[in-house]
Amino acid sequence: MRSSSVQPIAVLRENDLRRSSPPADENEGFTKVGEWMHDFIRTLYPLCRSITGDGVRRTLELIDERIALDVHEVPSGTRVFDWTVPKEWNIKDAYIKDSSGKRVVDFKRNNLHVVSYSVPVRRWISFAELKEHLFTLPEHPDWIPYRTSYYRESWGFCLSHRQFMALRDDEEYEVCIDSSLEDGHLTYGEHRLAGESDDEVLVSCHICHPSLCNDNLSGIAVAVALAERLRLLKRRYSYRFIFIPGTIGAIAWLAQNVERVHRIKHGLVLTCVGDGGPITYKRSRRGNAEIDRAFAHVLAHAQASSNIVDFTPYGYDERQYCSPGFNLPVGCLMRTPHGRFAEYHTSADDLDFVLPEALADTLTTCLFAFDVIENNRVYVNLNPKCEPQLGRRGLYRAVGGQSERAMEELAILWVLNLADGTHTLLDMAERSGLPFAVLKRAAKLLTEHELLGPLY
Repeated sequence: MRSSSVQPIAVLRENDLRRSSPPADENEGFTKVGEWMHDFIRTLYPLCRSITGDGVRRTLELIDERIALDVHEVPSGTRVFDWTVPKEWNIKDAYIKDSSGKRVVDFKRNNLHVVSYSVPVRRWISFAELKEHLFTLPEHPDWIPYRTSYYRESWGFCLSHRQFMALRDDEEYEVCIDSSLEDGHLTYGEHRLAGESDDEVLVSCHICHPSLCNDNLSGIAVAVALAERLRLLKRRYSYRFIFIPGTIGAIAWLAQNVERVHRIKHGLVLTCVGDGGPITYKRSRRGNAEIDRAFAHVLAHAQASSNIVDFTPYGYDERQYCSPGFNLPVGCLMRTPHGRFAEYHTSADDLDFVLPEALADTLTTCLFAFDVIENNRVYVNLNPKCEPQLGRRGLYRAVGGQSERAMEELAILWVLNLADGTHTLLDMAERSGLPFAVLKRAAKLLTEHELLGPLY
């Protein structure tokens, strides 16, 4: 594995992590969870995915083995707002052969070798004509670029620049792309965890990239692990996980769910979450949605460095969920943002580029932020005239150890003071500068002693 400076976010205290992120068994720890996600990425890595086709279906089948999915098929030609679901693309084989019959470029060795959505072709071609259909990265001569041609019928090959330089300009080559582009379906999957409320938290990731690990097998792996762990918790909200092709998948999902998107109270797009860089959170279009504040709070109390960036209408599917006709409270969680790591959309985004400890850190960050959302309630002080006598109730003796006592006592005082029916726990955390988890424990303790009552 490549080295990184990833520091686990579990600095809000290990016992908080256990409460927010229960492992599948008592012996499963931070490292094991990261390794499990990395192994799942390894399983998905060989599949050739695109925005439609059997690679997407097989990917959803493998996800379904871990979390049950409802799979939906949207026919080609279906109008979804200003877009149309395209024809379905599948591929069996592709190559470039020299005059001796040797495969100098072979799709079966790396599925990035073919421009995604290439139309079928099989013929002999001069080098002069062939090179018009070739894509390389001269600045990284051993890497294969990733290219697509979704909405314009075309064909092409991607190869390392070193492979390109070995081609002869005086030779003819046999090119073959054994693909099909026919009426079919766009396929996506959903997994829903019911909670106490029908109000939902949306978690979205794209499943349209072939053998690229950070973008976005990492998002798939973290989403699956997140669903598995949330399943073990008592949930205030319902959670909807959607695994969709990028852009057209989000647009199709929104078009099919217009009547129920009002239930989405918080949302998150997961992408590029496995590299060794610091976590980056991109705010929703609203800029100050509760999920924006939750992630800002969690990251502010982490030891590791992190970045908070404002919304822009460029990036991943958050730009569809945050389009003005919906304006949903959906942010985007990344580590190094797309386009800011050299390996982006190249064969170097491989199994060595994603790190188990980074995957585990991303998962933990999500769980802490969702813990904030789940427990962000408004309370009322039932003894609001002056401070209640805490000593005779044993509250000072009941909290923490000596090293934590001052913070715990301060949290009790902040909660009592701001529990006026207008402040949420997150409001209190932001104003006091204390970790949300500490205020949550204080509120629980005060409620048990009948000094506090939840308003909602």
